[in-house]
Amino acid sequence: MGVAITVRDVPDKVRDELAARAARAGMSLQEYLRSMLIQSVSRPTVDDLIARARSRVEATGVRVDAETIIAARDADRR
Repeated sequence: MGVAITVRDVPDKVRDELAARAARAGMSLQEYLRSMLIQSVSRPTVDDLIARARSRVEATGVRVDAETIIAARDADRR
């Protein structure tokens, strides 16, 4: 069972847009917001990704320069 969360002082325009998006998705506003929250926490934040990458570099000592990354990217496009 989940917990209830209340968000106060949401501007009317924001609430209206969220309600419209929910309706277009065939969801109630509550269902729509719940799905947005779940989706948001299912992905790491940019800061978390950067911290992970830095910790890997520190742990392995391996650094890859930008030219190598770009070359690998471009090779995959051929």
